[in-house]
Amino acid sequence: MIQQTTTRVLASEVAEHAGGFVRLNGWLHRQRVLKHVTFLIVRDRSGTAQVVLKEPVALPEETPVAVTGTVSANPQAPGGAELVDAEVTALSGPAEAPPFELWRPTAPEAGLATILDNAPVALRHPHLRAPLEISAASAAGFRAALDGLGFTEVHTPKVTASATESGANVFGLDWFGKRAFLAQSPQFYKQAMVGVFERVYEVGPVFRAEPSDTARHLAQYTSLDAELGFVADHRDVMAVLREALVGMVASVRERAGEAVRRVGARLPEVPAEIPSVHFAEALEMLGRPATEIDLAPADERELGAWALREHGSEFLFVTGYPMAKRPFYTHPDPARPAHSNSFDLLFRGLELVTGGQRLHRYEEYLAALAARGEPVEPYAGYLRAFAHGMPPHGGFALGLERWTARVVGAENVRSAVAFPRDLHRLTP
Repeated sequence: MIQQTTTRVLASEVAEHAGGFVRLNGWLHRQRVLKHVTFLIVRDRSGTAQVVLKEPVALPEETPVAVTGTVSANPQAPGGAELVDAEVTALSGPAEAPPFELWRPTAPEAGLATILDNAPVALRHPHLRAPLEISAASAAGFRAALDGLGFTEVHTPKVTASATESGANVFGLDWFGKRAFLAQSPQFYKQAMVGVFERVYEVGPVFRAEPSDTARHLAQYTSLDAELGFVADHRDVMAVLREALVGMVASVRERAGEAVRRVGARLPEVPAEIPSVHFAEALEMLGRPATEIDLAPADERELGAWALREHGSEFLFVTGYPMAKRPFYTHPDPARPAHSNSFDLLFRGLELVTGGQRLHRYEEYLAALAARGEPVEPYAGYLRAFAHGMPPHGGFALGLERWTARVVGAENVRSAVAFPRDLHRLTP
């Protein structure tokens, strides 16, 4: 029987209790039966610990167990200690066999589809769990960095009455008999909240109905958004983004260092000043026509290689995208009205962040919508804030899954999310 008064210790803490009697809760990770002794490896959220038994237990791997025993120092055991004279109690019925052996230290050889189909169990493997640990640490670092810069975290609706950027890329739904959409971004609401808090951020899901079946696209992903008021132009936004990146890297190093080592990830160094290139100059460097309004993935890779070669930076700002490519709320460059006060941030040759300065005067929004032939009525609620006075402001949005995939070197962004949603996948 489990001694109810025995304090639970984590696997990583076992060595601290040498000579003491403890309780260890976790999953039966592995059982090795030898001639005169049996070794159990028990896994919990902190790692693994070894248990020594005289007889094997009739329990399959992955069964949740409680183990009580005396801690004995042993340099050859995981963590330098093990439980002896132990008693094992199952905490649930015997577990079914997982789709592949979770006890193997290397990454499973199963294909991505098999892993995703069996995600609730597959993600127990430390190698597959590592990107999620890095993702969580990144989000924590983002929050901490912006908290330190005087930002307030907000939580905005994920069901909206109008599309944020384009009606072609939204998921429509019925909202009590009314037409509604899943939010493409918190853009409208975070701008409105600049009028309340001046500096705001949000970490939350966004939805894009893009029929893109590529290794870099998801239909639902996590967006790290920020918006700040009283900016001079988009460069103030870029400076805040750099601080957010510094905080994210530091948090991953501190909170998920073991996960980084486990998958052989390489954390980037964020330069004191991230290099930048104007979109028009980028086209010239790439040998592309000046009439182009966007960069292809191959262009991003080439520019990323250039930044690394010429500046030693894995990050590159591309500024001044054509207004024709940016949403109607984007502020034009006063010196080059066909271009915008906006930017993309490339990380290791992949677009990671989009941001820039926004329009902030009510009449500017009316003119921008009229120029694009769009009616004002669908945006009436959004525009109301600007009629009551909004400061010059701007912001950015960073895709958490893309960031994580790039950090760990994953070929497919689906490897950086627990339960991806894409063109084909609605389960598990």
